[in-house]
Amino acid sequence: MSTTTGTARSAGGPRRLGDALPNGLRDEGERLDPEELKALQLTRLRSTLEHAYRNVEFYRRKFDEAGVRPEDCRTLADLVRFPFTTKADLRDNYPFGMFAVPREEVRRIHASSGTTGRPTVVGYTANDLSMWADMVARCIRGAGGRPGDLLHNSYGYGLFTGGLGAHYGAERAGCTVVPASGGMTARQVQIIQDFRPRIIMVTPSYMLTLLDEFERQGIDPRTSSLEIGIFGAEPWTEEMRREIEERLDIHAVDIYGLSEVIGPGVAGECVETKDGLHIWEDHFYPEVVDPLSDEALPEGDSGELVFTSLTKEALPIIRYRTRDLTRLLPGTARPAFRRMEKVTGRCDDMIILRGVNVFPTQIEEIVLRIPALAPHFQLELTRRGRMDHLTVRVEARPDATTDEREAAAAALAKDVKDGVGMTVGVEVVDQDTLERSLGKLRRVVDSRKS
Repeated sequence: MSTTTGTARSAGGPRRLGDALPNGLRDEGERLDPEELKALQLTRLRSTLEHAYRNVEFYRRKFDEAGVRPEDCRTLADLVRFPFTTKADLRDNYPFGMFAVPREEVRRIHASSGTTGRPTVVGYTANDLSMWADMVARCIRGAGGRPGDLLHNSYGYGLFTGGLGAHYGAERAGCTVVPASGGMTARQVQIIQDFRPRIIMVTPSYMLTLLDEFERQGIDPRTSSLEIGIFGAEPWTEEMRREIEERLDIHAVDIYGLSEVIGPGVAGECVETKDGLHIWEDHFYPEVVDPLSDEALPEGDSGELVFTSLTKEALPIIRYRTRDLTRLLPGTARPAFRRMEKVTGRCDDMIILRGVNVFPTQIEEIVLRIPALAPHFQLELTRRGRMDHLTVRVEARPDATTDEREAAAAALAKDVKDGVGMTVGVEVVDQDTLERSLGKLRRVVDSRKS
């Protein structure tokens, strides 16, 4: 164990970390008082609105249609007068129509999977990348990470923002990064045993897979070098936190983000309280709205989380509807910044399974390419042990033979794995088997609670 952490392994729970983050390890934003923060937010908000209006045709049109201009934002409360941005808006402006700087000034592009072949594309200037690294570094510090720590990064690298977002943030925090990415589970366990990292960043469900692999190899996970796990990219429960902490003897800390806003690092949980995620409000202004009426809700009420970026250059985002359901609460470990509770669900039909986002329409596209399958399918979510599992139940064409049905099931499983990035079960059923309501198939059945 590192001698710099001031921690000791306990007999019945995770190692304890110091409760206070030294001021020398905080950045200037973390030291703002509430009034300074509000003044900074308003200045940055007005600048962002002007930047978006001047340089993004979509926002210029939307603002004009709503009868507002950037100068109409005189207080933070005036933001509610401005229109929302949705994921569909980003897809409609694919690929670079939402960029507010010339493409030549964009230093990196990330993208999420699309429902109709068009992903949501996000871009970053050099300043955006630097700010992003700062925010992830802030999350790592809040989780208990310190300069010199070895950090094992198991988030996926590529167009997904998780891997590179965590990587550069960890380097900014002064950590030594092991870019393990996902997969090769047995090898990852060996690397953890050999390299002895103090921190791991990974989805919580894959952490459970790693724990199982430790035990298959005859290794007690509690003897590993890991002290801190920073988990995100999918919802996870307090029950899962307790299991990870008890089996691995670490502090399990949450991180939140989404590519349209920046990626991981929009908000982070602090290890001394572990009571929700502090939103870094000097860069991302949060609201919670009623998902049905669109009305802004007071602090403490549950609803849909909405974000406005305050400092992004390449892709400023105004009142972006995340579809995540949560509520805002006063700050604790970082008093200047409000907290968001763990996301309790989503108000659309997107499924998040083991860190991968999937929409029913993505499955539909694949089903329609397989001749033996009818365009009637259902997605059933179940829980097998601790893990969520997705089964695609799809009707066969009336004339499909037994051999054709078996081949279609195998093809569908392979195409979902290749195209969406997740392993699913497939059941090919007879015609008119699946439940219909008013002539429409019930697309998603969540049987996890039952």
